[in-house]
Amino acid sequence: MSDVQKIKRRFGIVGNYSDLNRAIGIALQVASTDLSVLITGESGTGKEVFPQIIHQFSSRKHGQYIAVNCGAIPEGTIDSELFGHEKGAFTGAIDSRKGYFEVANRGTIFLDEISELPQATQVRLLRVLESGEFIRVGLSKVQKTDVRVIAATNVNIIQAIQEGKFREDLYYRLNTVPINIPPLRSRREDIHLLFRKFATDFAEKYRMPAIWLTDEALNILINYSWHGNIRQLKNITEQISVIERDREIDEETLKGYLPGYHGEKLPAIIKREERKIFSSEREILYKILFDMKNDMNDLKKLVIEIMEKGDGKIDISEGNEYLVQKLYHSVDSASREITYQPREMKKKREEADIQDTEEVVEESFSLVDKEIELISKALDKHNGKRKRAAKELGISERTLYRKIKEYDIEN
Repeated sequence: MSDVQKIKRRFGIVGNYSDLNRAIGIALQVASTDLSVLITGESGTGKEVFPQIIHQFSSRKHGQYIAVNCGAIPEGTIDSELFGHEKGAFTGAIDSRKGYFEVANRGTIFLDEISELPQATQVRLLRVLESGEFIRVGLSKVQKTDVRVIAATNVNIIQAIQEGKFREDLYYRLNTVPINIPPLRSRREDIHLLFRKFATDFAEKYRMPAIWLTDEALNILINYSWHGNIRQLKNITEQISVIERDREIDEETLKGYLPGYHGEKLPAIIKREERKIFSSEREILYKILFDMKNDMNDLKKLVIEIMEKGDGKIDISEGNEYLVQKLYHSVDSASREITYQPREMKKKREEADIQDTEEVVEESFSLVDKEIELISKALDKHNGKRKRAAKELGISERTLYRKIKEYDIEN
């Protein structure tokens, strides 16, 4: 039996796909070194198994193995969790605490969802990887640690670097040895093997006969897209095992458990839309203003042409027709769809009574008026209770009483 087959049996890995075997081989080969490893692959592909393989076949196997989900730790406490903190370093720090890098000295740390780390924490991690040094939160003393770091992510790190969300130097430091885990849809020959394993496991767990698929259902299972990968397959197998009484699963039953199943996949023409990425909100604002200016200039030219000819006989090009309808729409009712008729436009224009319906309300900038308004609102909010209103306004109750009397505010 080969080393890869032994590892599969030991860690419960099912499948014979070539890229999967290669990933296991790389993990086994790099285990004896202290190189940093970056594991990539979609969510649900089983990335969490590979750090365990590397740790168990390394010289650190007797040391601590700590798995950390970086996306599950709040940004405000991630530094404390990883590097520790001193008593009184922040609110709630009633005792000193060791971080994962201190606890896992001479062991292995697996940082899952590494792309979720804040920028400041990425700088701290880079220092640990380069020199083995870290500083507890609230302490100035530099400490040393001997930890092997294995990271994993399901996002495109190169794209995250381009967007400024991940440090490029940290990426190259982590990516000393890359391991890519293939998605389940690439492992068509392994899907049925995984299904049978999960069906057997759940049959033992729930003490019932294992489910099995008809040929038609098996064909659907193998050709499904499986966006959730192995995790999704396992979840659906458990659902069917528990819910269905009939142990033979046909195609119609299986379809009911597959989200978004629409039958066989047909070739489709995909229209790629051009996406413009703006570097700042200012560029978006400028574009809107320029577009408005162009529309206004076109509209002005059209109005001048209408006024000069005056007989309603206007040659409307395809590009101006929309602007004419827009202009006519502002004169006629805004709630009715307009069909442009050149000969009747002059008559319609003469009958229409264009009025500015927008009511302009001048805002008062008087400090006294604003003060009266705020005091009245505070009193209304607290049902006339001056003490609470004064606290809301940030003034003393005596000052509030004086203001009420001075401005003759009804309480």
